[in-house]
Amino acid sequence: MGMYELINQQDNNIKKNTGMEGGDLMKTDSKNQKYVEMEEGLNTTDKELSVMSSSTPPIQILKNTVINNNDNSGGGALKSRRLVSLDVFRGLTVALMVLVDDAGGIFPAINHSPWNGVTLADFVMPFFLFIVGVALGLTYKKVPCRVDATKKAVLRALKLLIFGLVLQGGYLHGINNLTYGVDIQRIRWTGTLQRIAIAYLLTAICEIWLKGDDFVKAERSLLKKYQFQWIFVLVLTVTYTVLMYGLYVPDWEYQSPSDNSSFSVKCGVRGDTGPACNAVGMIDRKLLGIQHLYKRPTYARTTECSINSPDYGPLPPNAPTWCQAPFDPEGILSSVMAIVTCMIGLHFGHIIVHFNDHKDRMMSWMVPAAGLVVVGFILDFCGMHVNKALYSLSYTCVTTGAAGILFVGIYVMVDVFGFRKPTLVFEWMGMHALMIYIFAACNVLPVLLQGFYWKKPENNILRLIGIGRS
Repeated sequence: MGMYELINQQDNNIKKNTGMEGGDLMKTDSKNQKYVEMEEGLNTTDKELSVMSSSTPPIQILKNTVINNNDNSGGGALKSRRLVSLDVFRGLTVALMVLVDDAGGIFPAINHSPWNGVTLADFVMPFFLFIVGVALGLTYKKVPCRVDATKKAVLRALKLLIFGLVLQGGYLHGINNLTYGVDIQRIRWTGTLQRIAIAYLLTAICEIWLKGDDFVKAERSLLKKYQFQWIFVLVLTVTYTVLMYGLYVPDWEYQSPSDNSSFSVKCGVRGDTGPACNAVGMIDRKLLGIQHLYKRPTYARTTECSINSPDYGPLPPNAPTWCQAPFDPEGILSSVMAIVTCMIGLHFGHIIVHFNDHKDRMMSWMVPAAGLVVVGFILDFCGMHVNKALYSLSYTCVTTGAAGILFVGIYVMVDVFGFRKPTLVFEWMGMHALMIYIFAACNVLPVLLQGFYWKKPENNILRLIGIGRS
């Protein structure tokens, strides 16, 4: 039996058990009627169930809704619940992030690519941005007051920015160091949470302000309803491409962080996508200041800069002068395409909102997702290489398309067929993504644990289990 036949069989079972089609409108007793408000971004903790008033319009039971007729409280109430695939996808991304952070040093093949190319670790950031966009499409399905919604979005983005500055700006000094604090003259302004905050804010503003009142009947009317959002995506993509390949990159200098010796890097080119003379790095050096950039760039693991490539290692003889220069993988220009990733995720959320049938949703997802992957590899073949550090257009296409394909697979498994048991751990991780990121990926938990020691700071629980210096 094919997948579509199984989906139709499931819909027939829903009709048989509930006396309604998957997309029908159904009125329920207001005392038993409940809903769960969708969370957006990394704020994934479930909100309290709220009882809907009798004046609330009838709820729409979608085909992705889990129907429960075994309510022991009486009344046989129909309960609706958030899409499980959102949490599972987010949780899987968190698990992938923890895996590559902890095992990337042991297995460099799964660590971030030193420059061109894509590895397992390079999918983490786009996957986060993609699912943030999907959730925003559901969160702002109805906006009673655009001004209030905008204020809340700004506040949430500010919270993420502050978290990012504290956790990734150099304030915490990591394992083996009980001190804290950061020199403002050298604080790192950009980072993972800062990029997510910017993408979240701009995508939320687009969803709040840039959508029409058209009634969606098919894909064409869906594109028409959100045409200004797609114009925004096009403007971002063109702006990135023009700046990336059109800006002139002059020679530049920097001081080595180890011995303060000065190095000069020869450039004088346009359209270069190598580690030394690209427009992404130049914009960050000019606007942010080279002292505020990430001190351990991935290109330090290239064959030109490490004898242990693709891992970190000593400089080889006659290494280029740029090998020890700072470079930020979450810089200003590269974040432009990160916003595009979030906007594509928003489109996937729109499909959930406007299409009730499982087959319609999957077809509307799979066609653009597969198309993005194909376009990405074509661009890479033509010389616009897949590059995470630059967040190139080809990288955007490949990783966002892969995110869409994975999301479809998870949706079919947990929301269509209900196979939740194998993914319960990921579902839990997805509902607590921000907490796990802070404590695990940002080393907050190890830093806290090493603060408790016996007589000497070296005698702590981390040393006992083999973490830290011996």
